[in-house]
Amino acid sequence: MRIGAHVSTAGGLEKGIERAQAMGAETIQIFGAPPQSWRRKVYPPQETEAFRARAAAADIWPLFIHGVYLVNLATSNPESLIKSQDALIADMVLSSAIGAKGVIFHVGSHRGAGFQQVFGQIVDSVRRVLAETPEDTWLILENSAGMGDSVGRKLGELAAIMKEVASPRLKVCFDTQHAFSAGYDVATAGGLAATVDEFEREVGLAHLVAIHANDSKCPLGGGVDRHENIGEGHIGRAGFEVIMAHLAFRDLPFLLEVPGFSKEGKKAGGPDKENVDRLKAIAAAVG
Repeated sequence: MRIGAHVSTAGGLEKGIERAQAMGAETIQIFGAPPQSWRRKVYPPQETEAFRARAAAADIWPLFIHGVYLVNLATSNPESLIKSQDALIADMVLSSAIGAKGVIFHVGSHRGAGFQQVFGQIVDSVRRVLAETPEDTWLILENSAGMGDSVGRKLGELAAIMKEVASPRLKVCFDTQHAFSAGYDVATAGGLAATVDEFEREVGLAHLVAIHANDSKCPLGGGVDRHENIGEGHIGRAGFEVIMAHLAFRDLPFLLEVPGFSKEGKKAGGPDKENVDRLKAIAAAVG
């Protein structure tokens, strides 16, 4: 088990490694582009190669990219659909260039149309992204909290996409807060066991490649995507002890996407050393 976080690359890709080292992260996730924009930066080969070398020297691995938040493969807007596909393709190309494992992304929202109505479009989009990107990088579906008719609140929806696409490059990232908000009680031993059983039955644990480790501001089944610092939310430290002790997760990277703690009057700026240290302490406690 390697413990890390989403880190900012503001100022250049290598800055992400500096920030990871400062918080003690062993694995990281970055954005390949501004998350709320279709605008992209072109990274020259010397920058991507320097990032790879810096990450290797710092023993930070595996690496992941998170897709931009505008991506929606379930949209009814043809222009937005093409932009979503193109954004994922660009991130997949960057993933290969920096030596990352792949691109984690939110499938999107059908806006009330229903999953079955948009299923074919999602599958076709995923197939296009995989067909037009390097073979050495994964496309990684993330489960959702269920806000705004988002796809992936039920594990069976992700499973249906994976079965239809039938590609070994299509994987899954499991977000603890999203699952909890969607009604999967990952905070108790019995609830987590049932969740893992469903995951194995529907998706297959062999396809699980990363954990987004987030506590929840939202109560169980609340359906809202609101992350909290480790031990401060409805999952709590005890819940993460249950999660991190489960054999299904023992060899997976844990990536924090928490708000962080404010210090000395400074606004919280996302995952930080305190949250990394909390996860490491829990991992050590559960053996």
